[in-house]
Amino acid sequence: MSTLTPTPGQTIGPFFGYALPFDRDSELVPPGSPGAVRLHGTVTDGAGVAVPDALLEIWQADAEGAIPTATGSLHRDGWTFTGWGRASTDREGRYSFTTVEPGVSQAGSAPFFAVTVFARGLLNRLFTRAYLPGVQPASDPLLAALDDERRDTLIAEADELGLRFDIRLQGDRETVFLRFPGHRP
Repeated sequence: MSTLTPTPGQTIGPFFGYALPFDRDSELVPPGSPGAVRLHGTVTDGAGVAVPDALLEIWQADAEGAIPTATGSLHRDGWTFTGWGRASTDREGRYSFTTVEPGVSQAGSAPFFAVTVFARGLLNRLFTRAYLPGVQPASDPLLAALDDERRDTLIAEADELGLRFDIRLQGDRETVFLRFPGHRP
């Protein structure tokens, strides 16, 4: 019996760039909705240079902490919260989502946005989390396991636009990335 050889994960493109964006892909809720917040930031490489062609996806609980089960993320109707969105970075490496702050979805953990990063040069996507400002490290097992400097790379900052979460792909102040069982880095 032959053994199959593993192949690398799909890179961001330019292979399917025409099909990835869709109408209101980064609007989990319409701008201006009650409780709407802007999650935004920049993606930079190890030298601190903006990554202009990254693609980010977020998954999250709703404001009450419930994990959404509704379908319709690819065809936004303006009121159904699906908990999923996608945003591309611009030439300056900036991205932005319009969403709600997630609530606590599991006892013994803090609320967070699950973030996936696809970008040039990455053979596989990267997983991380963006926690809300002011989160107490002891409230979440992942945060409690990290030293202060590494933990800070997972906590968004409140600013005049909403919640800022910058992602550094490597180097000094590299964002903490997660590995899941079965995921090959």
